[in-house]
Formats: sequence, structure tokens, C-alpha cells
Amino acid sequence: MSVIVAGGGIAGLSLALSLHQAGVAVRVFEQVASIRPLGVGINVQPHAVRELFELGLENELEAIGVRTREVAYYSSKGGLIWSEPRGMLAGYNWPQFSVHRGRLQAMLLDAVRKRLGADAVITGAVVTGFREAGGKVEVFVRSADGTERAEQADILVAADGIHSAVRGQLFPHEGPPRWGGAVLWRGTTTAKPFLSGATMAMVGHEWQKFVTYPISKPDPETGEALINWIGELKYEPGAGWNREDWNRKGDFADFLPAFEDWRFDWLDCPALMRAGGECYEYPMVDRDPLEHWSHGRVTLIGDAAHPMYPIGSNGASQAIIDARVLTRAFLDHGVGQEALAAYEDERRPATTRIVVANRGNGPDQVMQLVEERCGGVFDDISQVLSRAELEETAAGYKKIAGFDVETLNRRASIVPPAPHASIPA
Repeated sequence: MSVIVAGGGIAGLSLALSLHQAGVAVRVFEQVASIRPLGVGINVQPHAVRELFELGLENELEAIGVRTREVAYYSSKGGLIWSEPRGMLAGYNWPQFSVHRGRLQAMLLDAVRKRLGADAVITGAVVTGFREAGGKVEVFVRSADGTERAEQADILVAADGIHSAVRGQLFPHEGPPRWGGAVLWRGTTTAKPFLSGATMAMVGHEWQKFVTYPISKPDPETGEALINWIGELKYEPGAGWNREDWNRKGDFADFLPAFEDWRFDWLDCPALMRAGGECYEYPMVDRDPLEHWSHGRVTLIGDAAHPMYPIGSNGASQAIIDARVLTRAFLDHGVGQEALAAYEDERRPATTRIVVANRGNGPDQVMQLVEERCGGVFDDISQVLSRAELEETAAGYKKIAGFDVETLNRRASIVPPAPHASIPA
């Protein structure tokens, strides 16, 4: 029994490693000719870190990431609204990691090639479509030289992102991604870490926000680390900024003036951004949740299934969970349509809740409430937001996203530590 995966990003590579762990033959087709460590920072939440550890990647993740110590929310005027410990400091059995997205992808790719062989990931090969015939799925692949061929498998899993060709074939009338009005300018800067040294800090409100955290360990000589930063501005959806070029170089003149007075005793936001030298512009887009992901022997995972706003630091983590749940479904039901149905029954409702919660600003809503109630100026936050409101917002999102402490620490492994000797036929 075999699986073809369209896309060699975090979702596709996590699935390849998981399927290999379960004894399922898998090939990954990735459209770029050479997978390089591009991108900026992301967070991997404890429920996803657990899965990477159970894939035997603990040392590799420790080598490239920073154990996030806390998350802290500040008002637009620099007042501390709320902070809480993260990872094992918050009582989880696993840490949370801040990491460079490209280095995480490279780590997964290296593990796939070591465990599955150098030919397990075929680069310069884009999946353009599929058809089912004779109890199999034919997958159409176009090489970099323009030649096309058909590959055959029992299952096709689309992990080819928000512009998925497979999703486009399944839902030809869906149209482009949905833009909610926000634009992100993202970059990295080498500088000394702030606050705890491993803090994820968020400043502002729904219409203007600054997010920053270290994504490398400090240099032992200089004390400097690679700091990830995001400047975000929100416009009315009709403002006409809905560009879909994910690699567009950003222009500091488009956003930096709005942050010029965001200078606090713990961080000078404009100075940090300028020191990075360059930035990239990303429209904050998602897609409406689907009524189904699977059709016959084809299904979706990661951003191909449930692209979501980057709020709550959850996109990559949910992709990893998708991979593990789909692998368990194959173990339980065999590599076929029954497994796809079981996977979708569990993951589609769960991720739909997160997409909707992120559209409502997720846990970041505490900053918007402070802005609305006092313009970001306060002496005592308890006079603006009660402790109960703060705790309820934080805890509620963790439950929606599936990583509240008690549930995660108590539940059994998604993929059993000793997988079944054979996959059901």
C-alpha cells in the first residue's frame, strides 16, 4: 500500500516521517527544485512538539529552536496586559519552541532523506491533478522541464498549501483566498533578546500589532540571537491591498511610520525592524472551512485543508497534528477510503473551530479589549480587564486549539509508540 504526498513543506514532510514510522510506503513531490531554509519565525506548540519528539526528533529540534518561556501581551502604549509561562514552565510535559520556519522544514527534510532514502522527496516536480481508476489514484506530475507523467498510488494527500492544485480540482469554483484586511511585514534581526530572553511578545491591538520573539539561541560571545518580528496593520477589506505574492519584498515606508513611537523600556520596535535591513510582505488570508476534505482516495492536510490566520501560533502545529491523526487512521483502518473518513471526522471539525476563532482575533483579543476600553493607557490592568476575563481568553483558546495542559498531558499518544506490525489491507 502506498501514499503520494503533494508538497514538501512542514505538513507533507511530517506526514512522510509518520507514515514511515507506521510502515506505509510514501513518496513526496515538491515543486521547488531545491528546498532551502527560507522564511521567518514560527512557534511550535506543545501538542505538536510532543509529536515531533515521538518521531525521534527531540535532539534535532533542541538544536535549532528556542524553548519559549513566556507569552506577554502589551497595550499600544506599552502597558503589560497579561503574561503567562509557556511549555514545561506552564506544566506541560513538553516544551514550546520558537524556531525559524525554514530550519524546521530543513530538519524534517533531512530526517526524511535519512530514514526513507534520498529519493523519498522528489523536487522540481509539481502535482497538477489526479484521477481515480481501477481502485488506485493516478497523480499527474509536471517536472521543471515541462514534461508530465502519471504516478500511481493507493492514496493522494494534498499538502500543497493555500494555493493547492488538488484542492482546486476538488473545488473548482472556490475562488482565491479570503483577505480580512490585515497585512503583515515580517523580518528577522540579530539583536540581544529581551525580557526573559525567550519571550514571545505582542503589542498593540486588532488594527495595529507588533509581534516579536527570538528564534535562535544567543551567541555565547555577543549575547545576540536572531529575533523574529512582525509589523501588522489592518485596513478595511475594500482597501485594495489583497496581493497574493507570498515572497514579495516589503517596503518599510508602507508600515514603519505607524510604529515610530512604539519605543518601550524593554524594546525599541522601529529600531529592531530597521536593523533587519529587509522585510517581506504577507497579506493575512485564509479560506472558508470546507464541508468535506476527502473525495474517493484523495484528501487534504495542513494549509491545503484549513488555511488560517497566523493568530495563536497554530498553523504549523495543526499541520503536524493532521499528519499524525491521518497516520493513526491508516493504522486503524488500512490505507484506503475508510481511513480518510475517520481522519476527516476528527480533524475537520477541530480545525474549523480554530479558523473561526482566529477570525475573531483568537487570544490576541485581550489587546483589542484594552484598546477599546482605555486606549491602551492604564495604571492597573485589573480596572480594565478582570483576572477572570484574561484567564478565560487564554484558557478558552487552548481548549479550542487542542493544547490545554490537562488534556494534552493526560491523553494517549496519537500514533502508538509501537505501531501495528502490519497495516490492515
